[in-house]
Amino acid sequence: MTRSGGRRPPRTARARTPRGESRVGTRFEVEVGPIAHGGFCVARHEGRAVFVRHALPGEQVVVVVTEGTEGDRFWRADAVEVLVPSAHRVVPPCPYAGPDACGGCDLQHVAVPHQRELKAAVVAEQLRRLAGLDLAVTVEAVPGDTPPGSGLGWRTRQRYAHLPDGRQAMRKHRSHDLVPVDHCLLESPDPAAHLVRDVSFDVAGDGFWQVHPGAPAILVEAVLAGLDPRPGESALDLYAGVGLFARFLADRVGDARRVTMVEGDRAASGHAAANVPGAPALAGDVATVLGRLPVEPVDLVVLDPPREGAKRAVVEQVVARTPRAVAYVACDPAALARDVATFAEHGYALASLRAFDLFPMTHHVECVAHLVKSDSDLR
Repeated sequence: MTRSGGRRPPRTARARTPRGESRVGTRFEVEVGPIAHGGFCVARHEGRAVFVRHALPGEQVVVVVTEGTEGDRFWRADAVEVLVPSAHRVVPPCPYAGPDACGGCDLQHVAVPHQRELKAAVVAEQLRRLAGLDLAVTVEAVPGDTPPGSGLGWRTRQRYAHLPDGRQAMRKHRSHDLVPVDHCLLESPDPAAHLVRDVSFDVAGDGFWQVHPGAPAILVEAVLAGLDPRPGESALDLYAGVGLFARFLADRVGDARRVTMVEGDRAASGHAAANVPGAPALAGDVATVLGRLPVEPVDLVVLDPPREGAKRAVVEQVVARTPRAVAYVACDPAALARDVATFAEHGYALASLRAFDLFPMTHHVECVAHLVKSDSDLR
């Protein structure tokens, strides 16, 4: 898939026309409401929504506004004092986590098991709001953190910014401002091992590979379990990266030539060709490449798009090929829900969904959705 090999550039506040006097720095008390997509909870103050970081649902906290003007519909804020704490609140293990500090972790103040419950609530809410689905969601723990169960020491690729004096640093939330950091507790003691099910993968030094050590194997397992590939079937692996899913699809269908990979990054596509010998590896924008290919039936499709999702143009080209099953790997639940809704318009129903905690201490969650044609014999 078209993703960079390291951390994505920091998300910064969008420039916008001020709507009155700035309220940055304003302090007030709020009762914290539900968790929302993006690593914050929603509170209300004098009728205005306030997106609060470093808080938990049900808490009574003092917040300081970090973004917002008098005329804005909502403000962003940090909880700087906890008056009534949640039973799930813990002391963050990292000294750099918290308001006006490193912005890499959203949930270090939350007990790890409850982090997963909050992420499950977000996935379920996005599916309900954007796809009209009422689904119970469980976020599964994935082995690979160090020490086990800590939610720390899992990030096998870590990049630091650097201060003018050479010290390493991390960025603040929604900012380019730097915070000196001796060591990130999420960093794994071991480098990434490009080995899955005894298969070694060729990956560029700066190419994309899942940063959680347990991610590649569990995602392959989930994709194959959902698709149940059969000998002789054909498959498309879209946003194929270096061919992780295609490699094992080829084994199951019995002929790599029946698995076509499409990847936007040419270097990754070259590695995919080496990792899945015999499988066609097409480089280019997925929607554009699909538009150039004959619209012929295909049995199976894997989608592993970047954070913005596959979007309608790709989904409609997928359903035009009438696959019996689609596996959709998603790192953003809102994008997943929007695309699931588009699939539903074309007769594809969500048959199952698994969610994985591949990014402990952050709000991010990875999902594998399994979609089938409504009139399919696969249920």
